[in-house]
Amino acid sequence: MNISWAINGTACELQKPNMTENGLGHRVLNMDTMNPNVKRVEYAVRGPIVQRAVQIEKELKEGVEKPFTEVIKANIGDAHAMGQKPITFLRQVVALCAYPDLLEDDKFPEDAKNRARRILQACGGGSIGAYSVSPGIEIVRQDVAKYIEKRDGGIPSNSDNIYLSTGASDAIVTMLKLLTSGEGKNRTGVMISIPQYPLYSAALAELAAVQISYYLDEDKCWSLDIGELRRAVKAAREHCNPRALCIINPGNPTGQVQSRQCIEDVIRFAAEERLFLMADEVYQDNVYAEGCQFHSFKKVLFEMGPEYSSVVELASFHSTSKCFMGECGFRGGYMEVVNMDPEVKLQLTKLVSVRLCPPIPGQALLDIVVNPPQPDEPSYATFIKERTANLDILAEKAKMTEQVLNTVPGIHCNPVQGAMYTFPRLSLPEKAINAAKEKGQAPDMFYCMKLLEETGICLVPGSGFGQRDGTYHFRMTILPATEKLKKLDGEMVKISN
Repeated sequence: MNISWAINGTACELQKPNMTENGLGHRVLNMDTMNPNVKRVEYAVRGPIVQRAVQIEKELKEGVEKPFTEVIKANIGDAHAMGQKPITFLRQVVALCAYPDLLEDDKFPEDAKNRARRILQACGGGSIGAYSVSPGIEIVRQDVAKYIEKRDGGIPSNSDNIYLSTGASDAIVTMLKLLTSGEGKNRTGVMISIPQYPLYSAALAELAAVQISYYLDEDKCWSLDIGELRRAVKAAREHCNPRALCIINPGNPTGQVQSRQCIEDVIRFAAEERLFLMADEVYQDNVYAEGCQFHSFKKVLFEMGPEYSSVVELASFHSTSKCFMGECGFRGGYMEVVNMDPEVKLQLTKLVSVRLCPPIPGQALLDIVVNPPQPDEPSYATFIKERTANLDILAEKAKMTEQVLNTVPGIHCNPVQGAMYTFPRLSLPEKAINAAKEKGQAPDMFYCMKLLEETGICLVPGSGFGQRDGTYHFRMTILPATEKLKKLDGEMVKISN
């Protein structure tokens, strides 16, 4: 039996090894015996397009001739990989924590040293190489609670409700594990937006939970419509037990920012339908469009009064990977839970204990993000200058991305109100759609692969995020350097023609 696949549209075959000849004919773990849920997991952000991009980069290094000299990775929100500069103060404190001998070095400002000493004193043996308690270092959780309280205008936050995590993704998957139960029609259903960030569909597939899709309104700048939520939950009750509603605000992959009125409507809907709310708010500092503002779900919930704030269960998530920091590799994040059953909370603490603790360097970085330099400290001016510069550049790129893409025939791009992505619609000719079908590919996958092979631009096809039938899209990050963004229209026009 042969294994077949395609590269550059050319059919290829790999002869399947003779397992009995090499003594591996009776593996305990094989495709028939492995967890079937894992086989259902898909993650488009690092899928076939990205794997081919990595191959092309190797080919370029080996001297293979291409009609381009580099791969432009517009597929993933990895800010530093795309040239964003680290914030000096964050790196100074982490460096001091990692190598405490630097505390004697006069090149480091005193406020950075004070932060580092405080973090180290809270670590076992005074070292970030030691484990922490499973929910995270206590002073870091306290600082997160103070940060949330300040952000939300004084609404109380308790550090006992804060769980530090390996990025926001870790906490999101943990919460989905807690929520998933039942069999058949009683199996947990989780409402996720379409288009969606593939973490959610992948986690639900692995957990064998039921995905309940609700569609964002592309014609209204990817807004969320309560009528669509009602349609989705009503249909889902026929075959599962809807228990949770996931919201990403600002949106990934669609870049929309929800209004306060929309958030209030979502909270009322969750209360009426008895749904656990999960608010993914990792892009909360990334708001660019005039008239748009970030509102945390927790703040709005409590301002709506006890009728809602005493009953709606909420978990909200944040990360060090986005916003002005872009520190993806440190894997720092947190989750705050509200109105969680005390006995379930004990189970949550048990569950996070299984993975011992989040990375300590990530916890240290998170602490500096939520406890930055203050106006009377020596690092304040530089910190504010760098923070503002990073956010201003992202705002400029958001506007430029929309303008550039809308000059390309066959592409329509909504305004990028926030986050780090856009999700433009592709109008593909029938010839291209038929060519894609002949290769067994989704039309937007066909487009993205052709774009990669001919221009070196790496995007992610919309089919990996979900979209309405008969529509085609791609996700693109706004992170490439401005000079590279300016070149995109010319390269995409070649493909469109």
